[in-house]
Amino acid sequence: MTYFTLAQAQRLLPEVERHLRDALFHKAEAQKAQQEMEVIANRIRSSGGAQVDLGRQLDLRARRDASAASLADAIDRIDQIGALVKDLDTGLIDFMSRFDDRDVCLCWRLGESAIGFWHGVEDGFRGRKPIDRDFLDGHSAHPRQTLN
Repeated sequence: MTYFTLAQAQRLLPEVERHLRDALFHKAEAQKAQQEMEVIANRIRSSGGAQVDLGRQLDLRARRDASAASLADAIDRIDQIGALVKDLDTGLIDFMSRFDDRDVCLCWRLGESAIGFWHGVEDGFRGRKPIDRDFLDGHSAHPRQTLN
């Protein structure tokens, strides 16, 4: 587990956002290809085994598989940075930090201009609190696992 100060996490945010947007794009592409495959399969079933365009099916399967692999790669890149994808669909990302001698999360969601919230590990998104002066003065990266 990597722990971050707010400044460290903020510096990494553009890179995390880029990978997150890639992941969302590839997820949508994989879902679209899967849906097209299901439409074709339903059409075949309802018509009693109509002729199958094998080339189209193979193309859709390849597109779905390539997008799924790219999605996994984008999420892996976020993991390698040390950020945690909490909810891909809403673009929710956490960075571990320390405050008052306990683990907390610096919380960011796609569309927010900066990391402006934190919450306890058990509290989750519903427990988000604005980053205030008290938090800024008392938070830190874990002393044994800081990111330079």
